Amino acid sequence: MSAVDTAQLDLMFTELCLPTFKAAWAQLAERADAEGWPAARLLGALAEQEIAARARRRFERHLAEAKLPPGKTLANFDFNVVPMVSKAHVNALVAGDGWLDQGANLILVGPPGVGKSHLGAAIGLALIENGFRVLYVRTTDLVQKLQVARRELALEAAIRKLHKYHLLILDDIAYVRKDQAETSVLFELISSRYEDRSLLVTANQPFGDWGSIFPEQAMTLAAIDRLVHRATIFELNVESYRRRSAVQTQRRRGRIASRATPANTKVKLTDSASSKNEQEPENNP
Repeated sequence: MSAVDTAQLDLMFTELCLPTFKAAWAQLAERADAEGWPAARLLGALAEQEIAARARRRFERHLAEAKLPPGKTLANFDFNVVPMVSKAHVNALVAGDGWLDQGANLILVGPPGVGKSHLGAAIGLALIENGFRVLYVRTTDLVQKLQVARRELALEAAIRKLHKYHLLILDDIAYVRKDQAETSVLFELISSRYEDRSLLVTANQPFGDWGSIFPEQAMTLAAIDRLVHRATIFELNVESYRRRSAVQTQRRRGRIASRATPANTKVKLTDSASSKNEQEPENNP
């Protein structure tokens, strides 16, 4: 192939938005000529590389936009600590087994420090790896942004932008308080995604205590009703991981301190005292 033909191919691949074709075709074509590949095999090899590169770029783009906390994966989540959460069930969920198409929700409830945020972020990461779009937000931060959008008469547009995500992770929903000025925007978000787009919600309070979130009891009941309809609910009713870790650390320190004191210290002191007594003359009256 002439130099002119080579330059034209590069231009055409650029025009067709095929950067991997452009980068890989020359080397693969040389190998194909040397090994006598048919044209279909060469085209297939180029297409496979292009598809793999696009999937990698898409994953990197979706991971960046998700804003997940770093280091939270299913691989380093200790399912043994929360036996009420089935690892097999979670693996089925991250495979996207239909619940995302139905706009179903996930709800993680439990006291602080039991791994709700970790599990939620890890599920989000696994879904991104499987091709879904996810956004992770602290609920209080999102409520503040939606309040600003409402004041600017742009609430509907702001909520509509969130619909591009298959899963919206609302972390720490119970920290929202109805005295934070118009938290009804949260209800509007929940209603807009109902049976359309999925939510993953973490909460450190049971549903019975959610009256502190929404301005009215009727709104509280309606929000809970929409969230739990066809939802998967995991109750992580275990001891706080942070408290358990602190206790284990304290116990390790105690064992170290115990080992630092020789077991025969008392014997040595006794021997020393005995020796001293033998060396001192008796003072008989």
